[in-house]
Amino acid sequence: MNALYTAEALSTGLGREGRASTSDGTFNVPLAPPRELGGLGGGTKPKQLFAAGFAACFHSALYAAARGKKINIENSTVGGRMQIGNNNVGGFKLAVELEVTSPDLPYEQAQELADVIALVSND
Repeated sequence: MNALYTAEALSTGLGREGRASTSDGTFNVPLAPPRELGGLGGGTKPKQLFAAGFAACFHSALYAAARGKKINIENSTVGGRMQIGNNNVGGFKLAVELEVTSPDLPYEQAQELADVIALVSND
């Protein structure tokens, strides 16, 4: 791959109980594990950051695909839902669910655009 951009972030402290920051200094937040995973709550959850980042990247790719097809998706949104669960062999697995909403497009057309991006992102 010919990388057009590389994002760099650093986790310090105790992982989910530390800090996350970017190399350019524009992002620096304390992290806290959720109560559901034994934490005290409060703070930003790494899974929230993952969900937000994935949704934003997918939304950007959706805009690029729509532009290529000369489709207006100005009022679209992409929601990200990131889950962590047991993998049944002593570890964990991650799952991401994206919800694309584009009220100005027929469902089939919006689904077709989302499917194109999903196919590309799985390669």
